[in-house]
Amino acid sequence: MFNALMVNKDDEGKTSAAVEQISEDQLMDGNVTVAVEYSTVNYKDGLCIGPGGGLVRNYPHIPGIDFAGTVESSSDDRYKAGDKVVLTGWRVGEVHFGGYSQKARVNADWLVPLPKGLDTRQAMAVGTAGFTSMLAVMALEDHGLKAGDGPVLVTGAAGGVGSVAVALLAALGHEVAGVTGRPETADYLKSLGATQIVAREEINETTKRPLEAETWAGCVDAVGGDMLARVLGQMKYGASVSAVGLAGGAGLPATVIPFLLRGVNLLGIDSVMQPYDNRLRAWERIAADLPMDKLEAMVVPAVLSDLPKLGKDILKGQVQGRVVVDVNA
Repeated sequence: MFNALMVNKDDEGKTSAAVEQISEDQLMDGNVTVAVEYSTVNYKDGLCIGPGGGLVRNYPHIPGIDFAGTVESSSDDRYKAGDKVVLTGWRVGEVHFGGYSQKARVNADWLVPLPKGLDTRQAMAVGTAGFTSMLAVMALEDHGLKAGDGPVLVTGAAGGVGSVAVALLAALGHEVAGVTGRPETADYLKSLGATQIVAREEINETTKRPLEAETWAGCVDAVGGDMLARVLGQMKYGASVSAVGLAGGAGLPATVIPFLLRGVNLLGIDSVMQPYDNRLRAWERIAADLPMDKLEAMVVPAVLSDLPKLGKDILKGQVQGRVVVDVNA
C-alpha cells in the first residue's frame, strides 16, 4: 500500500480531495511503473484537485499533471529499473492517474529521461510550467529573437510559467519586463532578473487604437484576454508573442492590424502533446540555460496533504513561484 491524493465526487457532483492508501492494482494501465519522488502544482492541477474544470472524466481520480522519479519496472526496452525519468503532459493527471501518488503507471511514450545536470527535485521545480516557458522562449528564438533586440515582456510574471520565463530570458542576456498585479512581488521578480516591473493595470485595459508605440521585442504571455490584445499593438515590427495561458480569459478582443502592418507573430505553445524530440531539446536547454540558484529561489516546498489548499490557492492566483511536492514526505 502507498499514499495518493484521491479526488472523489459525491452524488450531488461535489468533489473532495484527501490522501488515501491505495494498492498497485488500483493504478491505471501502462507499461512502466515509476516510484514517484516529486511532483508540482500547476493551474490545471488546481482544477483537477477541485471542480475538475471539465478535464477529469472519471472519479475517483489521482491528479498531478507532471512528476519525476525512478523506474521501478518496465516492459518497454527504452526504460529499465533504476532509470530516472520525467513526465509532463499527455493528459496525465487529467484523464490518466497522475503524479500525486507515491507510484504511477504510465506509457513509456510519455516519459523522457531525466536530463544530465538535473535531479528529480529540480526537474519538478521546473515542471510543466517551466517546460512550457522553455518552449515559449525557444519559439521566440526560432522566430528571430536575439539578445539586444530590446525588452521582452512576460505577463503573469510572478506565476509558475512567468517566473521561469523571467529567469531564462535574463540568463540568456535579454532585458526583461515583468507584468504583475501584485506589487509585493516586485523584489522577487527583480531577483530573478527582471529589469522593469509593469503594473497589471497599466497594460490590462483595452484601447481603441490598434497600434501603439513599438515597445517589446518579444513576449511570453500567460494571461490572454484583454492584456494579450493590448500587447499585440505594442510589439516591435516583426516581433513575436508566445501565448502559453489564459489566466485573464480565453477571449481575444483584438484586430488583425498588428499582424498586417507590423508583421507581428502570435505563436501558440502547447506542452501537452509536444513531440518527443522537441521535449528532449527543451529539457536539454533547461539544464544548460536555467540558473539553478534562481530556480531554487522560486521553490515553495509541499507534501501531499497540502494539496487541497494549494489547489484552491493557485486558482485564486495566490501561488508565487514553483511549488515542489515531495510525495514521500
